Amino acid sequence: MAFDWFRRRYTDSTDSPGEAESSPPAPAPATEPAEISPEDYLAFAKAAYANLKARAAAQAPPATQDSVPPAPAEGIPAESVQPQPPASTEDSGPLAQAEPREPVQSSTPTQEPASPESPPVQPAAAPSFFDLAPRAAERLQALQASAVDEPKPEPVTPAVAPSPETGPEELVFDEGFRWSAEILAAQGRKPEEISVEEISWLQKLRRGLGKTRLNLINQLKALVGRGPLDQKAVEEIEALLLQADVGIDATEQIIQALQKRMREEVVPPEEAVKYLKQQMRQMLTVGNPTFAPQRDTLNIWLIVGVNGAGKTTTIGKIAHVARKSGYRCLIAAADTFRAAAVEQLKVWAERAGVEVIANPSPNADPAAVVFDAITAAKARGTELLLVDTAGRLQNKKNLMDELAKIRRIVDKKAPEAKVESLLVLDATQGQNGLRQAEVFAEAAKLSGVILTKLDSTAKGGIALAITQQMNLPIRFIGAGEGLEDLRPFSSYEFVEALLSEY
Repeated sequence: MAFDWFRRRYTDSTDSPGEAESSPPAPAPATEPAEISPEDYLAFAKAAYANLKARAAAQAPPATQDSVPPAPAEGIPAESVQPQPPASTEDSGPLAQAEPREPVQSSTPTQEPASPESPPVQPAAAPSFFDLAPRAAERLQALQASAVDEPKPEPVTPAVAPSPETGPEELVFDEGFRWSAEILAAQGRKPEEISVEEISWLQKLRRGLGKTRLNLINQLKALVGRGPLDQKAVEEIEALLLQADVGIDATEQIIQALQKRMREEVVPPEEAVKYLKQQMRQMLTVGNPTFAPQRDTLNIWLIVGVNGAGKTTTIGKIAHVARKSGYRCLIAAADTFRAAAVEQLKVWAERAGVEVIANPSPNADPAAVVFDAITAAKARGTELLLVDTAGRLQNKKNLMDELAKIRRIVDKKAPEAKVESLLVLDATQGQNGLRQAEVFAEAAKLSGVILTKLDSTAKGGIALAITQQMNLPIRFIGAGEGLEDLRPFSSYEFVEALLSEY
């Protein structure tokens, strides 16, 4: 049972592609959420929590059964290993945590049972002294071996700890879980349809927008609580939105909508914030809100952007989402300009479990790599081909011409493919990303934007500026550096995380 992140539903691996494509995606309202009482939200959260716990318990027995048999299996041959305590400590240094019983048994019983000639030798005093010398040396070697083995587990633990493949964190029924369940319930979801990954993602998104949210929500409530907006209040709200990187055009549209509403009636602060959320959701909805690769068809996504925007890591995260959602995915390493770019992409592709098509020769032609990747994708029945292009500044004409050449190769080699050109933007750059989008739109025929690095240091208002000034939809949003920290964009979830009141 896999969770399709593009359509927000569980899919069975036995389902045919036609059935998976024909089933409707989960509803995601872009304008007004469903009205549910707080009591119903709490009941929904409890039901979702119970379903997730039951699903985890159903999947737990196979994992425990796999982990229990190795212990007795290792304990049975431990008797045969007892006569060699030094070798066992040296060989099992990295596995000392998994085999705590072997060194304890080999320290004391190995000496008496292992030497049956020891009883007749006991009356002789002088030989016993010489017998103790090699034993002391063996103990010293064992101590030295154990001392050498101690630092070995240290470099192993950091490599395993940050790996996101280990699964989601353990669920805790706290305020964050209830808020996440409320967001999903307002979108028409059922308790049995919610996944652990969704709950974890919403909490990460809310934490990433925490700094901007606290500044916006507190000052907005203070301003609209004074009554009808006057010119001073309008200027203060405008300053707040501009500080959040909302942009001039989007800010003017929001201010005009608020002024119109305030002239009609006196709105309480809670209603004013709710109306502001509605306006933002409408502004963030550009084109079809459901963005997913088409099944049984070659989809080619060109990933472009400037250096340092997180383009290579974003490709690895998208490949992970696609593979977990049941798509046959392939990556083309067409970034042959930056040093070690192909090697970095291969590392992220290995984490995601996706193969990479690359040219081993240095400074290979990126268009030739894309040509070979399209040929391989067609031969293997690939559904999603992710193309990593060289990071470039928007004022480098030769690199932008090379990007246009790659797009021409894609259109000529795979005219039947569903092509998307996605621009990776660093959310911390703010309004500087708009100029990048303008230039890249001309060369790469942009169809969407991927907003990355949306952590506590970024300002989420740039999303509104992109959709309003560039008329480009936001397709993915990233809120961390892990493999699980990039998901398809939802305007409703983004606005709620940006203007959450608790």
